[in-house]
Amino acid sequence: MRPENQSSVSQFLLQGLPIQPGEHGVFITLFLGMYLTTVLGNLLIILLIRLDSRLHTPMYFFLSHLAFSDISLSSATVPKMVMNMQTRQQSICYVGCISQLYFFLHFGMLDNFLLVVMAYDRYVAICHPLQYTTMMRDGLCVLLVSGSWMVASVHALLYTLLLVQLSFCADITITHFFCDITALLKLSCSDISLNMLVIFTEGGFLYFLSLGIVLGSYIRIATIILKVPSTKRLLRAFSTCASHLFVVSLYYGTVAGVYFFSSSWDSKDIIASVMYTVVTPMLNPFIYSLRNRDIKQALEMCVNRFKFFKGQSLNPLVAVRSTVRYMS
Repeated sequence: MRPENQSSVSQFLLQGLPIQPGEHGVFITLFLGMYLTTVLGNLLIILLIRLDSRLHTPMYFFLSHLAFSDISLSSATVPKMVMNMQTRQQSICYVGCISQLYFFLHFGMLDNFLLVVMAYDRYVAICHPLQYTTMMRDGLCVLLVSGSWMVASVHALLYTLLLVQLSFCADITITHFFCDITALLKLSCSDISLNMLVIFTEGGFLYFLSLGIVLGSYIRIATIILKVPSTKRLLRAFSTCASHLFVVSLYYGTVAGVYFFSSSWDSKDIIASVMYTVVTPMLNPFIYSLRNRDIKQALEMCVNRFKFFKGQSLNPLVAVRSTVRYMS
C-alpha cells in the first residue's frame, strides 16, 4: 500500500468492541450506566471531602485527586465509544484522535502516580503513626500531587509529539474502541523504532518503578504488622489496605498484560483495556470510600443537612423562629 503523510489523514475509523451488531443496545445501556456510575460516584467523593472538614487529611486529599483523574480517564474514552455504538459511525477526526490519546495517556499515568502516593501514605500511617502529621505535612502533599500532574503531562506530551511525526498508510482502521498508542503505531508506515524504544524504556521505567514502590510499601506494612501479632491491629490494617491492593492489582495487571506482555493485539487486549479504562474508575468509589467509615459518616451528615434545610424551606415560620432563637 502507498503510504500517506499524516497531514493528509483527516480521520481514523475505530473498530470498536468485538460484539455482534444485535448486541449494541445492551452494551450501550451497560457502558452508559457504568460511565454515569463513575462520574456520579467520584463526584460524590470529591463533594464529601470538600464539605466535611474531618476529611481534610492527606489520604482524602489524594483520594479526591484520584476521583477527578478517574472521571477524566473514563470521559476520554467512554462517551465516544457509546456514541459510535449508538450512531453506528466509527469515524474520529485526526485532531480528535490525537487529543483523545493525549488525555488518555495523561490521566492514565496520573492514576498510576496517585496510586503510588496513596501507597506511601498508608505506609507512613501504619508504620510511623506518631510521625504521620510531621512526615505527611501539607506542603509535601501538595508537592507530591503537583509533581504527579506535571510528570504525567510531560509523559503524555512526549508520546503524542513522537506520534504526530509519523506517516500513516491507507488503512486507517484502528483495531480498538479508542485511539490507543499501540493500535495507532500499527497503522504507521514510518519507522516506529524510536516510539517503541520510548514505550519500553521510559514507560517501562515509570511502570515498574511505581509498581516496586507500591509493593515495597505493602511488604513493609505487612512486616511491621506481623512483628506485633494483634488481631485487632491486623484487621484494621487489612481493612485499610485490602481495597487499595485490589485496585492496584487490577490496574497494574491489566496494563502490564496489554502494553508489556502481549505479543499480538486481539480481543483479549481490548477486554483488558476495558478493565482499566472503564471498570477500575467505576469501582474506585466503592472499594476506596463507600466502604469507609469516615465517608459514610460524611455522607450521613450531608443527607441530614439536606433534610434540615429542606424542612426549613417547607416551614418558613419554623426557620424564622430558629433564626430569632439563635440571634437571642
